[in-house]
Amino acid sequence: MKNAENVLMFSNQPQVKEDITQHEIEALKTRFNLADAHTHQRQSPSQQAIVASLPALWYEAENTTQYQSEQHFIETFYRFHGQDTALERKEHIYLVYAASIAMHITATFLMQHRLRVGLIEPCFDNLHDLMKHMQVPMSPLGEELFMDPARVYDNLMQSALELDAITLVDPNNPTGFSLFANDAECFLEVVRFCCDYNKLLILDLCFASFILADGGKRCDVYQILEQSGVRFIAMEDTGKTWPLQDAKCATIMASRDLNEEIYNLVTSVLLNVSPFILKLVTRYVIDSAEDDFASLKEVLNANRDCARQHLDGGLLRYCEPMVKSSVAWFEITDPKLTADALQAYLLRHQVYVLAGKYFYWHNPSQGQRYIRIALARDPVLFNAAMVATRAALEQHHA
Repeated sequence: MKNAENVLMFSNQPQVKEDITQHEIEALKTRFNLADAHTHQRQSPSQQAIVASLPALWYEAENTTQYQSEQHFIETFYRFHGQDTALERKEHIYLVYAASIAMHITATFLMQHRLRVGLIEPCFDNLHDLMKHMQVPMSPLGEELFMDPARVYDNLMQSALELDAITLVDPNNPTGFSLFANDAECFLEVVRFCCDYNKLLILDLCFASFILADGGKRCDVYQILEQSGVRFIAMEDTGKTWPLQDAKCATIMASRDLNEEIYNLVTSVLLNVSPFILKLVTRYVIDSAEDDFASLKEVLNANRDCARQHLDGGLLRYCEPMVKSSVAWFEITDPKLTADALQAYLLRHQVYVLAGKYFYWHNPSQGQRYIRIALARDPVLFNAAMVATRAALEQHHA
């Protein structure tokens, strides 16, 4: 095929969407949905046993107080993650039914106090959009600012001194970048800066389970936060980890000085998370503790290897993450090809991926060099998707 024809093959743009979620909704209609990072893989044998016990879990929830269900979940989830210090203030850990609710509560707090926020870039666009809708002023903080522990403090002096709050995602979605590599030195420098200049530190830790799934060990983040005296809001989640058809629970916790305000915002939104969902999610956390996350690791590792085998090299280059999560980040090597055009082309082959521009919320043109592929899928279906994607990409060489 001639070069002019190659350009035309990739030239059709996808229907204009406001955000990633709108793309993910459309992707649900396609044969190979590799857009959303939600968990669509099959149940492991031990998870099948949990599903078989759903009636018993239902009645157990009926016969347990809401408070007992909440405390069992909190204790199980935070101990599994090695966050024992948080449990010293477990009465200040509030449960909501989705991470986006915790983010909405945080954005409301920022709006009420008219705070100027530095937000990491790239990151999942939901964070940016919630703050944008609340008219919270935002400035980008590139990942490169946080990579060298010897430079983090000075970088923030230059980039964040005029800001009131710093919002970080760790591990970051979509790149897998983490400040907790190298004994958390980079994170400690961020905390030191926030303490010295009275900055609010906001942490989205919703992908933190993947540190464990990647064979690592989470340091006690809350011990660092509490001992430093930094002002903070921290969010965690189960939604991107276990294959529960979007049954999930998220948490939000703040430093002591902010706790009352955050609690008042939480109670303005909801009374409680379903006790049945809490029982169900708790059982899945216990299952992963017992099998050392094998059910999750095996699927993600198999699909990641499959993606690299079929796609790495040529038009796409796999970007090695610090923490392997449920998504793969690929760079487009052809400087003339945009992520939008590649997304539209693959969609004609029933493969739906996400263009990187949405993650670069301040500099979308930078994101035109990347696509994101979700990995939490049934391996047989995922392999078929990779075969279809590779065949589609090879056509432009024909």
